[in-house]
Amino acid sequence: MKRMVLTSAMTLLGFTLGACGDNRTKSSVQAPGQPETIKTQVLEAGAIALQNKPPVEALNAYLDGFHFYNGRPDMQIEAHHYCSLLNEDVTQCVIYDGNQKDAKIMGVEYIVSAGLFAGLPPEEKALWHSHVHEVKSGQLLAPGIPEIAEKELMKKLVGTYGKTWHTWHTDAQKTLPLGVPQLMMGFTADGQADPAMVAARDKRFGIDSAARKKSREDIASPTMDPGADAWQQGKVVQIPDPTGSQHAHENATRGPGNQRAAGQCALQPAQSHAAMTPGRGPATVMVKTGCSLYAACASSYEYRSVGRPASEGPERRFYFALPVVAPDAAPAG
Repeated sequence: MKRMVLTSAMTLLGFTLGACGDNRTKSSVQAPGQPETIKTQVLEAGAIALQNKPPVEALNAYLDGFHFYNGRPDMQIEAHHYCSLLNEDVTQCVIYDGNQKDAKIMGVEYIVSAGLFAGLPPEEKALWHSHVHEVKSGQLLAPGIPEIAEKELMKKLVGTYGKTWHTWHTDAQKTLPLGVPQLMMGFTADGQADPAMVAARDKRFGIDSAARKKSREDIASPTMDPGADAWQQGKVVQIPDPTGSQHAHENATRGPGNQRAAGQCALQPAQSHAAMTPGRGPATVMVKTGCSLYAACASSYEYRSVGRPASEGPERRFYFALPVVAPDAAPAG
């Protein structure tokens, strides 16, 4: 199997991690505390000069993409991945909320090949997400390297799977790593990522995700393992926060009194609702509600124009952490 990350090729061609251009993304929070003293700065300089840091130096690939909190796809965040290749099938990444010196470590992502993922038990697969849409949508970037090299890198990543935990929720303006880790997921279809979030990132990096998407049309889409992206089937895995340090994304699983025990939210059949959108004609809205084995309920909402072939999938798809009622009207756009 070819390497998932083109570390060697990038090094030979002179594409280094520092080749990020002027794409500065600062941390969204400032940690409390006193400024460094002269003594601390001297000790830090000595450590830089005298200590070897092989694990840190191995972080030689930079990826930029987006995550959302499992069970709350409306809670979305940009994530800066600094990654190292362990072998042909495993990559590990440290995730930051920016790409400057003040960036906070938000969490980690582990990336494995399709071969390794296939051997995982079903319960474990539910914690992982696919990378097909992230690559094909043009939303996953490798900043600083020529687009032709980036495309080769994406060919390696498109068939992989990631498990991501965020430990410092700076997107919720937490100035310290409060609460508990949260499982994150990746987008799987157009219309899920906040366009404003993507546009702001694109402007900062001077790129066009839509153009990237078009240029990646010839990247083959591998068959995805049905065990990944389990939230799409209503299997939402998340950790309740027992500390009382609540975030907006924890409402569905925020403590014993608010958890829904498995079985309390019975599986409901899909419901079809007629809808009409100006300029687009009649459509069908499908709503399905189900309960996972992990004390969380989820609903899916799909919008499909009448006469649209089933093989093409719905035009819009949304997921919710809690059951929802049928909308009064189809989504605009």
